[in-house]
Amino acid sequence: MTKRRVVLSGSVFEERIGYARAVVDGDWVHVSGTTGFDYASMTISDDVVEQAEQCLRNIGAALAEAGCTFADVVRVRYLLPEREEFEPCWPVLRRCFGEVRPAATMMVCGLADPRMKIEIEVCARRGPVSGVRIEAVEGEAMLEEWRHVHNVIVPPAALSLDEVRERSGRYRLENAYVGDVLVGCSTVRPPEGETGVVTVIARVLPEWRGRGIGTLLYENGLAHARVLGADAVETCVLAVNEDGLRFAGARGFVEVERYVLDGERDEWVDLRLSVTGC
Repeated sequence: MTKRRVVLSGSVFEERIGYARAVVDGDWVHVSGTTGFDYASMTISDDVVEQAEQCLRNIGAALAEAGCTFADVVRVRYLLPEREEFEPCWPVLRRCFGEVRPAATMMVCGLADPRMKIEIEVCARRGPVSGVRIEAVEGEAMLEEWRHVHNVIVPPAALSLDEVRERSGRYRLENAYVGDVLVGCSTVRPPEGETGVVTVIARVLPEWRGRGIGTLLYENGLAHARVLGADAVETCVLAVNEDGLRFAGARGFVEVERYVLDGERDEWVDLRLSVTGC
């Protein structure tokens, strides 16, 4: 079944008129016509170039929440009341779209508010993402980012920042980014005792799944497992995370145990990959 969800920005216009900043429909992301209002303060510049910059910031935020970037944009429409104000915006637009080269249309028309000097609408298609950056977690900001992804994916086992700091001293923690956007994290636990089993856990934020990021995180984690001399690799998935179970199964992990921790109700699944599989 095609998954459809909406992205809201907090703009008063969305509430008053009845629309969403963006609609995610399967792999397609449709971003509504977006103007140069700063939605936090609902203020707008008098300068068309500054408005264009704010339009793109607003669109970029919506795309990120939808699980994509400007690199995924395939169609853009520019709406301006004054045709002569379009050319001053070109350098700003080129910074976002110069490498992407989406299909584009510029139209001269009236806008809903006389303060608005430009409105931009885009359509994007989510596909395999390139340029994923995986970095070892260092410093408080990255610890907090790792904690955010972990707690979104496994809320029953939500961690405090102090607990993440403690884990960072025992495990290898990494974050994944697309550009500057946080998209996932991973954990590599070294063998305990004489078991020779390394645990590799990859987590991808729901809006970024299905784009190859989890595969990159797992491959990176498995490379570290080999360095540690793993006899086998295990991973652990919350049972209700059907995406995670399907992902692990597709990569050769086999379920070895289901369990509920003492005093809890959530079911966990341990899965194992033989050393020949990694």
